[in-house]
Amino acid sequence: MIPALFILLMCELTGDVLHRMLALRVPGLVIGMSIVAAALAFGKEGPIDRPAIADGLERTAETLIRHMGLLFVPAGVGLIAEIGVLRSQWLPIAAGLIGST
Repeated sequence: MIPALFILLMCELTGDVLHRMLALRVPGLVIGMSIVAAALAFGKEGPIDRPAIADGLERTAETLIRHMGLLFVPAGVGLIAEIGVLRSQWLPIAAGLIGST
């Protein structure tokens, strides 16, 4: 599980570095998870293709998904902390939510 967490964190870090260096509009987390997905899909001879690491990634992902509710607590706190912005910008936020849905 530790190597799988290391891989996930390194891909996240790589995505964040690419986001900042290239001034991309896509968040670093999305870039990092795209790197993981590409490595799993196309990396037949890469380090992620080894069964032990691929199984570790699967177990780690299942564990993170099982405890996903805890991961939403910081987002909820952030919403409460930025309630002033939400009140002043409610129309664009609502339009974005409706449009993206």
